[in-house]
Amino acid sequence: MNNPEKIKKVSKEFSLAVYNCEGAEVDTLKLNKDVFDGSLNEECLYQAVNGFRANQRMGLASTKTRGEVSGGGKKPWKQKGTGRARVGSTRSPLWKHGGVVFGPHPRDFSYNLPAKIKNVALRTALNSKLNENNLILLDKLELKEAKTKMAVKVFSSLKVFNAKLKKNPKVLFLTDKLEKDQKTALKNLNLVSVNLAKDTHAYEVVNSNKVVITKQALNDLTERLLK
Repeated sequence: MNNPEKIKKVSKEFSLAVYNCEGAEVDTLKLNKDVFDGSLNEECLYQAVNGFRANQRMGLASTKTRGEVSGGGKKPWKQKGTGRARVGSTRSPLWKHGGVVFGPHPRDFSYNLPAKIKNVALRTALNSKLNENNLILLDKLELKEAKTKMAVKVFSSLKVFNAKLKKNPKVLFLTDKLEKDQKTALKNLNLVSVNLAKDTHAYEVVNSNKVVITKQALNDLTERLLK
C-alpha cells in the first residue's frame, strides 16, 4: 500500500470569492492552507475511487452447478453394452439443460480502506477542483419558493448552468444542512447531486464537473479533514 503522506506539495495559499444567490460577489474567504494547498496524491485518489466503486458492486450474478440443477437423478442408460458414451446424469455440463462449469456465483466485492487514505483522497479531489477553478463558494442557499425554477435560477446566476448549452456540466452541491424546501426544489435537477459536507467522499467530487459549496459547509468540511 502506498504511503498517503507521500504527496507532491505545492506551497500556495488560496482564497475564494463568496457569492450570494444572485451571483454577486459579497466576500472573500481565505482557505485553510493545511487542507487547500494545491497538493495532489493521485495514488490515494485512485485507491479511494476503486474502493468506492467496488463497494457499490452487487455481486449477484449466479449460475447453477450440476448438483444444483433440478432433476438428473436417474442414470439415462446403463453403463455398458449400449455403444454410447457412459453418462451418469442428464444434468451433466455437456448436456442441454445441464449445469454450468466454473460459472459466476454471488460474492462480495467490497473492502475497507484506511481512513487516512480516504482523507488524503478527498483532499486531492477538492484541490483538483480548486486548481481547475471549478470550486464555487456560495454564502448560503436561500430560495423564495420551493420550486425547481428557483434552484435553476441560483445555479444560473453562479454561471454553473447555461440555458444556451445543450449539455450542461454535472454539479455537486454540498451543504451543511438540507431544509425541506431546498430538498423539494433540488430533487428534479438531474445534473445536480446533493450531499452534506460531512458525508461527501472523493468519488462524487471527482465524478462532478463543478462543486458548489456553502460557506458553513466548507467550514464543516475543513474541520472534518483536519481531524
